[in-house]
Amino acid sequence: MRYALYFTPEAGSELATLGDAWLGRSPATGKTIEQPDFPGLPGSDLARFTGPARRYGFHGTLKAPFRLAPDASEAGLLEAIRSFASDTPAFEIGALKVDLLEGFLALTPDGPADELNSFANRVVEHFEPFRDELSEREIERRNPDRLSSAELKNLLRWGYPYVFGLFRFHMTLSTRLPEADAQRVMRAATQYFAPALNGPVAVRTLALFVEPEPGAPFRIHSRMPLATGQQHRKTA
Repeated sequence: MRYALYFTPEAGSELATLGDAWLGRSPATGKTIEQPDFPGLPGSDLARFTGPARRYGFHGTLKAPFRLAPDASEAGLLEAIRSFASDTPAFEIGALKVDLLEGFLALTPDGPADELNSFANRVVEHFEPFRDELSEREIERRNPDRLSSAELKNLLRWGYPYVFGLFRFHMTLSTRLPEADAQRVMRAATQYFAPALNGPVAVRTLALFVEPEPGAPFRIHSRMPLATGQQHRKTA
């Protein structure tokens, strides 16, 4: 079993509803959702382009999937998440936008995201004692020969290449798109997500996702509420 610490929108929010339908699966219930059709982009094409992202669910990575360290337990991890969340004020991401990142479609912050980046940094560092070391096979899956020296150093130290100074928050919407298809998928996503991207996005929980067995879809195990009454508003 692997665990991951993610941001995922509040259950029932417009962003969560749109994101789950775009990917075709709810990580909360595990149920398949019919994907929308767009002019020039039928649901069958969208299903093909979103396949890998569907397994992980609609989310933004904070601490990438990891196996528990030999001396760690799920109960201990849950208690640590609960304690961390209760000491961390809720906040807002100023706004999100549809973006193309090295061929992948994603939602990214539309403007500075200092508080979000700081939150992610704290999550990576705070929960590191619960992460088991990567196996050689897990390292190979990251194609270490293609990583920069800084990315490789992060992978070996933190289990993920894109942390701290190399972190860029994103909510993945597709696999790497063929150049011929990228613009039509981006146009559809921009139109589709527009109603949920007009204002700030609340970060009120820290979500624990689980992968029950290798290759299985990730599910939301629990959401721990961040501290209320201390919420900071962030604008783009």
